[in-house]
Amino acid sequence: MVCQEEPLVVQITQLYEKISRLESLKPSEDVNTLFTRLVHACMHPNPIDVAKLCEGAQTMRSNLIRLCGEAEGLLEIHYSTILGSFRAPLDHLSIFPYYNNYIKLTRLEFDILTRHSIWVWHRVASWGSGPLPLTSILLATRHLTTTSFHNYDINPLANSMASRLVSSDPDLSNRMSFHTTDIMNVTDELRDYDVVFVAALVGMDTEEKVQIVNHLAKYMAPGAVLMLRSAHGARAFLYPIVDQGDLRGFEVLSVFHPTDEVINSVVIARRTYAPPVCCSQLRLPPHKCSDFQVFHST
Repeated sequence: MVCQEEPLVVQITQLYEKISRLESLKPSEDVNTLFTRLVHACMHPNPIDVAKLCEGAQTMRSNLIRLCGEAEGLLEIHYSTILGSFRAPLDHLSIFPYYNNYIKLTRLEFDILTRHSIWVWHRVASWGSGPLPLTSILLATRHLTTTSFHNYDINPLANSMASRLVSSDPDLSNRMSFHTTDIMNVTDELRDYDVVFVAALVGMDTEEKVQIVNHLAKYMAPGAVLMLRSAHGARAFLYPIVDQGDLRGFEVLSVFHPTDEVINSVVIARRTYAPPVCCSQLRLPPHKCSDFQVFHST
């Protein structure tokens, strides 16, 4: 059991308390400073297993993840507003502080996709695309240059802001669409997508993640690819973890845990051709349970 006396937990708890006392999480000097300190504290390799945190630390972590999600959303709104004021917003994406991280992460995700699939991806869905859909934009402009992207977000303002960013680009505005709905309400249409990306903050805890995965397993086409963003080690204080054991209905193909400034882990899985079954119904040889690749950046 890892409790509050663990040095890393003490440091993160202190930052959490300061962040939780802020009047607003909109970008400001105080907000930027505290979250930068938090990210740096979590970025260093640490073998901590957040599943073994004591109850108080678990509660703190859950609350902190929600604060991080709120702050991240406000940061994206802030920069999407600035970008939307330019005549050609896509020419100025580099003003976003984490733009280079997105370049690295989407390149990594594309490389993993191509390593595990020979398909031509005609249609991609992005769940939780937000007001600044950098994942879709970077994949569409740098890697999947003929693919159509369908971005889902429950916030109409986020979709309106995102749509404005691509509207001045004839190619992207033709290949990229935005849907204001909870993808949990999307059923048969999911069968049309070759790849489904799920943002790290879609599903803030294990129960929500399991509901999402079960929904996708029910409606995604067999052979289609699911790409999830997760977290590992101390980085799990910033984002929820995707448990591979919860990916019923999918074959886990690869797991990647970065050790550089890219925070999110990447989990890629393929929708199986057999109906999803409960773990207790599985009767697989022991070696099959770990038949996936785990990669670490260098």
